[in-house]
Amino acid sequence: MDFSFSSDQQLLKNSARGFLDEHVKPATVRLLWDDPRGESDTLWKEIAQLGWLGLSLPEAHGGSGLGMVETALLLEEMGRAAYPGPYWPTVLAATAIELAGAEAQKKRWLPAVATGDARATIAFLDTELDWRPEAAQTRAEKTGKGWTLSGRKRFVPWAHVADVLLVPAQTPDGLTLFLVDPRAAGLALEPVPVMDLATRLVDVTLDRAPVAADALLGGPGQAGPLLAALLRRGAVGAAAEMLGAARRCLDMAVGYAKVREQFGQPIGSFQAIRHKCAEMLLEAENSHSAVYYAAWALDAKAEDAELAASVAKAYVGDAARKVCGEAIQVHGGIGFTWEYDLHLYFKRAKALESMYGDGDYHREAILRRVAA
Repeated sequence: MDFSFSSDQQLLKNSARGFLDEHVKPATVRLLWDDPRGESDTLWKEIAQLGWLGLSLPEAHGGSGLGMVETALLLEEMGRAAYPGPYWPTVLAATAIELAGAEAQKKRWLPAVATGDARATIAFLDTELDWRPEAAQTRAEKTGKGWTLSGRKRFVPWAHVADVLLVPAQTPDGLTLFLVDPRAAGLALEPVPVMDLATRLVDVTLDRAPVAADALLGGPGQAGPLLAALLRRGAVGAAAEMLGAARRCLDMAVGYAKVREQFGQPIGSFQAIRHKCAEMLLEAENSHSAVYYAAWALDAKAEDAELAASVAKAYVGDAARKVCGEAIQVHGGIGFTWEYDLHLYFKRAKALESMYGDGDYHREAILRRVAA
């Protein structure tokens, strides 16, 4: 059985590594911390020209028609670089439009995403911070011209730069997904302080925010299964990013252990450090297997795709935190400093640990699956 990547997949991975190493250096990430938007429009246009934004979109709408495995390869490299920008939220929202949108909605948004002319995000969480789709508390009321939305959405990634928000809300028919203009009246955005300064989260308050009648994504009351599928996909993408961050920290720890000397010899010659690095490698390799099996399962619509996604998110969340934390321990005091780059990747992994369902959420999902 061959588990290796195809030549095209390896080429994608290598080209992404080369581009990000050149254009998303740690200094670039740090520079964007103080930017009000937190991202570079120039960089966004460049990744659009590389085809990354349309990687998984249909060719009919300007994409490449590739799958979750290729997307995971790209996200792993982005995690390795601590890429600052709304790539994954935008691609995930575009996937929702592809799966459930009317033809006019697809024509409006999918080519714009593929060319870098539009950014998007999904507002999964309400005030209860429950990732289950049915837990949404935001309400939608029918009006003569369309709908009004009222509620509060928490920790929406990159909402402040989005051209469209995908907002789930309860209607008389059940949970419904709406395309919402972030500049609509009655809508307020409030930045949220976060651990990872290269990521931006926003609280969105809707106070009878008007939404047009044709802004429904899919039919009324049909958003639950779609959001569950998007959450699984989001979890696998986040796991791929965490894997990239863990790989970067492992590489930095091994490199440091080879050159840092104590008692006249490299610290990598000490058994305690060697064993620590070996355990880090073990966690990274296990994470690799979990991520890419889950990505394949989503592409293949395998029977265990839901289970695989939860396994990947739960396992990699723990493993990436451990690997990045141990890398700091290998570095000793310097690993804790603001000037050293390790914390960029540790914080990326830690921030993603809770996104698209934390470990507890996905372990409960695993339990429900295996105990059914």
